[in-house]
Amino acid sequence: MKQIRKLYDWVLHWADTSYGPYALFILSFAEASFFPIPPDALLIALVLGSRTKAFKFAAICTIGSIGGALFGYAIGHYLWWDSNNNFSKLALFFFDNIPGFTETIFYQVQNLYHEWNFWIIFTAGFTPIPYKVFTVTGGAFEINLILFLLASVISRAGRFFLVSFLIWKYGGPIKSFIDKYFNPLAIAFTILLIGGFVAIKYLI
Repeated sequence: MKQIRKLYDWVLHWADTSYGPYALFILSFAEASFFPIPPDALLIALVLGSRTKAFKFAAICTIGSIGGALFGYAIGHYLWWDSNNNFSKLALFFFDNIPGFTETIFYQVQNLYHEWNFWIIFTAGFTPIPYKVFTVTGGAFEINLILFLLASVISRAGRFFLVSFLIWKYGGPIKSFIDKYFNPLAIAFTILLIGGFVAIKYLI
């Protein structure tokens, strides 16, 4: 936990430098494929520092995250299996060193893909579920790339623009609310959204 906290503090310090937007892009890219700290904290800090650039920062965050998602997909597609269709050395490194990656979770995600398809990608992109697990797994199991990209764009843009809008609209007072309630509210919203489509599926 101390190491994660140090990483978190290191991420936030970029908000006080002129390199903040570049750091936001790199962090968003990395978090979608292997880095443990989500970009939301730096996004919030940057928007608080310059609310007129709120949606520019959201766009940077979204573009970086989608690029990272494609990179994660490529890792899964091209580098996850060896010539005998066993886990590659890179895959084993992920299992041993990247938070959220285990063989058990990896195969559970495969089952989720088969059952929910678009919606599980959307859920991972919008909620606190580790997005990187789904980007790499999507490539490893050859999930339809167009569907993967569409769900990723909608969910990542929805998340980052929502956060930026709230900070732009309400400023500092909303920050503590986001810190405390964003994750459970995001999960609740996604459950309701998916539940509505499931209900439509069975009622029609």
